[in-house]
Amino acid sequence: MNPQANLPTCETEQRLREVLAKRIMILDGAMGTMIQQYKLGEDEYRGERFAKFVAPKGERELFLKGNNELLTLTQPQIIREIHEQYLEAGADIIETNTFGATSIAQDDYYMSHLVYEMNLEAAKLAREACDKYSTPDKPRFVAGAFGPTPKTASISPDVNDPAARNVSFDQLVEAYLEQARGLAAGGVDIFMVETVFDTLNCKAALFAIESFFEESGRRWPIMISGTVTDASGRILSGQTVTAFWHSVRHARPLTIGLNCALGAALMRPYAEELSRIAET
Repeated sequence: MNPQANLPTCETEQRLREVLAKRIMILDGAMGTMIQQYKLGEDEYRGERFAKFVAPKGERELFLKGNNELLTLTQPQIIREIHEQYLEAGADIIETNTFGATSIAQDDYYMSHLVYEMNLEAAKLAREACDKYSTPDKPRFVAGAFGPTPKTASISPDVNDPAARNVSFDQLVEAYLEQARGLAAGGVDIFMVETVFDTLNCKAALFAIESFFEESGRRWPIMISGTVTDASGRILSGQTVTAFWHSVRHARPLTIGLNCALGAALMRPYAEELSRIAET
């Protein structure tokens, strides 16, 4: 299935390619470590809206601290401030606060019903910040962030049962499709599948994104960022950087990259390997 094959390249991708042909574009940094600097407690995460939110039927005591995506709804001024700090520092592209804004990740907090709203509002916050800082000479762009989810489609969670899985490909596609719809409605310019530790999860995200392109009749630029987890140069699900590229190149991404997992010095040879083979 490649429903995007007959869809024309979008105007945003053309603009991005024009800028990239002239200079290096800067992506923002991590959201989580910036949030940590605010030293928020349970009450701040809950805000007024979720002050009395509890697990269903008193199943267990529920802590919402750490659910960074919830801050989009309870502390939007903080998320906006973080975006603006990156823009002031010169970022060309900022990522939405949606790393864990999927039904699969939010199930841990019994908040899967809020996923569309989280993505919609996160995209709006980033869009407003970008519009505030954009100039004709330095346009700013919003990348809608698709995180890997806390589950892996390729690896068994049970050491005694190699065939066991706690999530299916179809479940991942459904979760990512909901995320794509919310991000697009909020006004993102780019879809970014990031921190890929399992290529099958990534392929589910790309399948969902392609399905959304077909559904909407247009396409968005795609960025992909993988994660090399150890010095063997492989991602967690076992692929080398070269194998990872060949598994995702069908999506025709605008960019392919690796995140900071091992630190700059150890990452350099893998970034160079990817640079040699990637057709983008």
